[in-house]
Amino acid sequence: MPIEIKMPALSPTMEEGTLAKWLVKEGDTVKSGDILAEIETDKATMEFETIDEGTIQKLLVAEGTDGVKVGAPILIMAGEDEDASAPAPKADAAPAAKPAAAAEPQKEPEVAKAATPAPVAASGDRVKASPLARRIAEQKGVDISAVTGSGPNGRVVKADVEGAQPGAARPAAAPSAPVATAAPAPAPEGVPSETVKLSNMRKTIARRLTESKQQVPHIYLTVDINLDALLKLRGELNKGLESRGVKLSVNDMLIKAQAAALMEVPACNVQFAGDTLIQFKRADISVAVSIPGGLITPVVTGADTKSLSAIASEIKDLAGRAREGKLQPHEYAGGTASLSNMGMFGIKQFEAIINPPQAMILAIGAGEKRPYVVNDSLQIATVMSATGSFDHRAIDGSDGAAFMAAFKRLCENPLGMLA
Repeated sequence: MPIEIKMPALSPTMEEGTLAKWLVKEGDTVKSGDILAEIETDKATMEFETIDEGTIQKLLVAEGTDGVKVGAPILIMAGEDEDASAPAPKADAAPAAKPAAAAEPQKEPEVAKAATPAPVAASGDRVKASPLARRIAEQKGVDISAVTGSGPNGRVVKADVEGAQPGAARPAAAPSAPVATAAPAPAPEGVPSETVKLSNMRKTIARRLTESKQQVPHIYLTVDINLDALLKLRGELNKGLESRGVKLSVNDMLIKAQAAALMEVPACNVQFAGDTLIQFKRADISVAVSIPGGLITPVVTGADTKSLSAIASEIKDLAGRAREGKLQPHEYAGGTASLSNMGMFGIKQFEAIINPPQAMILAIGAGEKRPYVVNDSLQIATVMSATGSFDHRAIDGSDGAAFMAAFKRLCENPLGMLA
């Protein structure tokens, strides 16, 4: 029978996407692993490959179509032994999607629970699952949100749903109260301007950061850190690593220091979850990386147990692929805390917005020569300001202060983070 290919969920927070470009046409024969289309998600523009083999019978969605819901049919494929010239069956009704229009004002997207290591949502479309697993679950009548995934990061795969029993329909989610938003102000008359369509990534950033500032009570704590010892150690380590082609950055060492401080002050390595508090047993650091059109946070998992050279190599690889739009969802989903470094831009100090559902983010300013008291005497030192933003629902000010003190001590006595 014809195979109906649906809009995939290419990121954990994706609810809809833009079908940016078809890389196949009707009549093409494809095999498993072939790229079908480029899809713009809330994180990046990503390639969508098929796991099926057959002939493209009908493309259901035009190139450049915005707002294609996850799970909506996008093409019909005839199987290997089917006649591709036969009329394609009608696809299931899908939410209407509209072609992109540059000058059309954007509607406020629906508020959804954001991101990273949040518990599995009640909607099957939000569950992390392979396209094949979704198709098998749909055919068997299995509630995929009730299936425990055995794949990477809990992803539901084929084997998980093949042995599952059909279950009752999932309960309808309680309708959430609409969020009142102010209408966007028109551009001033007579001022030359142009209207630029927001990318899915930019819309998601706008929504999630607004939610964070509205719903998460932030507390900010700042310390000044003498970097001279850290810079000296970095220079010595880089001499030893030169033959291996590894070069440590200050940021690599700060990631390690943050991870070590989180393990030393576990009260800050947490996530607020309503009536409960999730306490993490390892430090996975989300590192903010600027890419065209927005920001993405690849994750260094288990940074507390990794060597500095391993962190440096991993960050170099993750950041490079992030800028090329080649990260896989599991590489930027999760994280128990975040680090954002704007020191390379000369920013002395800033206060970062927490990335929900995480409970803290560390904002790093530039290291600069300043008067600084060293051993009771006023000297010139390389000093950096670091500001921690903490979710006050989960983290008390005293615990945040203990974390910042531990981070400062590790940076000023950097051999401690190597122990």
